[in-house]
Amino acid sequence: MPDLVWDEVRDCFDPGLMGALPDLHVPDTSAEDWQALLDLVAEKGWRHEYIEGTTPLAVPSAAHVLARPLDAECPQLRVWPTEGMLAIFRFLADEEIDFDMDLREIQGQHRLDAFCDFLCRLGRHLAKPVVMCPEGAYDRPVLGFDPVLDRVRVLGD
Repeated sequence: MPDLVWDEVRDCFDPGLMGALPDLHVPDTSAEDWQALLDLVAEKGWRHEYIEGTTPLAVPSAAHVLARPLDAECPQLRVWPTEGMLAIFRFLADEEIDFDMDLREIQGQHRLDAFCDFLCRLGRHLAKPVVMCPEGAYDRPVLGFDPVLDRVRVLGD
């Protein structure tokens, strides 16, 4: 049984309603959680790319990335948990793991299942919730991984 059923949540994946790049985040994190994310990406063998500015580089430690000067460009970790589905993590602050995924890449039950699998793997590895909000609306969670229930569920009203 899937965590979410496409016909029941399709509006949550409508780029016209949610914005093409909704805000996903893991709240209340630390540099250790960022490192756990980097370790998970390596452990799962997900295709990935670390970029500073426009320069692809080897993935450094999370402590190194988060200790960069304030005026430095924000590095990105681009992760493909499955073919044709990209998550872009931005190292904005150690207290929150922030990332985007393009809703146009998450259409239909098969892609929704892959998306839920990714959120579950991330949330389980960090033992934390993973929340999705409409683009630019952090105060309106729509769905996310619930570590207590150990599944992705609809949030909010």
